Amino acid sequence: MLAYTSLGLGIVGIVVPGLPTVPFVLLSAFAAARGSERLHVRLHAHRQFGPMIRDWQAHGAVSRRAKRLAVSMMAVCAVIMILTSPKWWMWASGIAIMTAVAIWLWRRPEPPRG
Repeated sequence: MLAYTSLGLGIVGIVVPGLPTVPFVLLSAFAAARGSERLHVRLHAHRQFGPMIRDWQAHGAVSRRAKRLAVSMMAVCAVIMILTSPKWWMWASGIAIMTAVAIWLWRRPEPPRG
């Protein structure tokens, strides 16, 4: 159930700004490896999600393209938060969290070329 729920949230995150896709897909792959062999095989074979999952499982790696996209989306969300939050501390705390995530993300290795 966790695998399918997190996959659904990841798919929704593709079109909803601010809702991440990658963490939910990785959680889905983790849960599927332990509970749904069929979903696990499908995720690994998926054209978009498969390489990302394999890179993460093998090396803890995130591609440079995914890093750039994630940080770009966080920047867009930060601007939206600044423009729409009624109190400064609301957008400041959100931006602080996104900054910490961006730093962590850029410190992850990139997949080996091959």
